[in-house]
Amino acid sequence: MKENPSKEKKAELETCFDKLFTTKTCCITLDLALKRIHKNKPELLLVLERPDIPLHNNLSENDIREYVKKRKVSGSTRNDHGRRCRDTFTSLKKTCRKLGISFWKYLIDRVSGCCEIPLLSEIIRQRASPIC
Repeated sequence: MKENPSKEKKAELETCFDKLFTTKTCCITLDLALKRIHKNKPELLLVLERPDIPLHNNLSENDIREYVKKRKVSGSTRNDHGRRCRDTFTSLKKTCRKLGISFWKYLIDRVSGCCEIPLLSEIIRQRASPIC
């Protein structure tokens, strides 16, 4: 159903959303929270118009999970230069992983000057679908 929601189901979900988030309670704090969520209705129900949009932010969370674990274990970096190096290598590693390229082979290719593996930016451009 997520890939092709019917107009009736969309309308039903929007009605349920309105009913839930316009409910008045005896708690002012809860009423304010419900009102704030209701203001975000277009964004929160965007998936009804664009079913290709993920319903979670796990992709973003997965991108930083490795960094957070290392920071907890090592106590972070000692200076700004170390932080920038760590962030750069983490970014390269994640990008290589998403593109199906061995991070280690990519580093060796760059350090050795062989340049047999194209730049990551070129690979991303090649794989990107044209925007219609």
